[in-house]
Amino acid sequence: MPMKHRVVVIGAGFAGLQVVLGLKGAGCAITLIDRRNHHLFQPLLYQVATTLLATSDIAWPIRALMRERKDVTTLLAAVEGIDRAAREVVLRNGERVPYDTLVVATGARHAYFGKDQWEADAPGLKTLEDATTIRRRLLLAFERAELTGDPAERQALLTFAVIGAGPTGVELVGIIAELAHRILPAEFRRIDTRQARILLIEAGPRILPAFSDRLSAYATRALKRRGVEVMTGAPVTECSDSGIVLDGRFIPARTVIWAAGVQASRAHDWLGAEADRAGRVVVTPELTLPGDPAIFVLGDTAHVETGGRAVPGVAPAAKQQGKHAARTIRARLAGKPPPGAFRYRDMGNLATIGRNAAVIEFGRFKMTGWFAWWVWGIAHIYFLIGTRSRLFVALSWLWAFLSRQNSARLITQREAGHR
Repeated sequence: MPMKHRVVVIGAGFAGLQVVLGLKGAGCAITLIDRRNHHLFQPLLYQVATTLLATSDIAWPIRALMRERKDVTTLLAAVEGIDRAAREVVLRNGERVPYDTLVVATGARHAYFGKDQWEADAPGLKTLEDATTIRRRLLLAFERAELTGDPAERQALLTFAVIGAGPTGVELVGIIAELAHRILPAEFRRIDTRQARILLIEAGPRILPAFSDRLSAYATRALKRRGVEVMTGAPVTECSDSGIVLDGRFIPARTVIWAAGVQASRAHDWLGAEADRAGRVVVTPELTLPGDPAIFVLGDTAHVETGGRAVPGVAPAAKQQGKHAARTIRARLAGKPPPGAFRYRDMGNLATIGRNAAVIEFGRFKMTGWFAWWVWGIAHIYFLIGTRSRLFVALSWLWAFLSRQNSARLITQREAGHR
């Protein structure tokens, strides 16, 4: 019996998982490698960080997803490198996994623009561990403010600074404001949580820069009505566990969250490939490594252009790339013409600002307000995996809406090496 075509997929994010799903029944022997045991729905990660959802609502064990796929072997492992000459993936434990076709979809990590020492005091939001760390710090800030008798320390504890005003930053401050102004006031006796200072900081001239000027202005007004201070036009120049320096002024803040930038994984080093300034591997229009069509690079790991524009690092783009790569692999195995160049179908931009407020932009079509908020929610529920997740998320949102209580407000675990 001839050996099955060996497909190795590194990364079980949106792109990698879509490749595996798209190769069902193709007769391949697939190895799926990830250093975590779960697939994560990142667009709702900020809701775990801000107490709206539990971790199990937006993450699913990879092995459970692949339970019925006897053609898929799942490895919980970290990749150390790729031996292109030998056609092998090198794992950190020294094991080598051979491949005929390789898919690299390892995502992105936080980018601190040369200030990596800030990460301990200003965590980003890319993993479940990040989300639970941020949630712990948010809740502990209120608890410690309740304990302290020092007014200056209390104000620093009740100052929350989010750096970066893309969708993640905007969505974070919207829910933090909801916590401070609507949910927590009745639960504390020594402090008034409504006195919390919530800062959204953007080095550029306006928030939500990927959206139109009109939607950016609407989001700014909506946040200000919720008590958020929107600060644009100046970058943060210093960051520590005591606060930040903005435009030459020191602002005491015990909770700082980083939402300002991302950097691709080390894949370009593994492959010895050309990369853009964000570390993304420059690939061909077919999503393969130049000069090596057996290697696909997808999602946040890849720099590809369609229609003269770089494809954005968003979930719909990653899923579309995964489907395209799977179709290409299937065509090759069947001896049929491949689908050709990848074409990105822009699904528009969405961001929620808080209760009854969101912005949606799809070409010339723009929407704001409560109806946009409902559309945003329905769209996200639709893309979740499985009926259970859709039901649990919908019920959590309904409970929060009706009761004005967030259900995931437990302070658990301990942060290693910090505070």
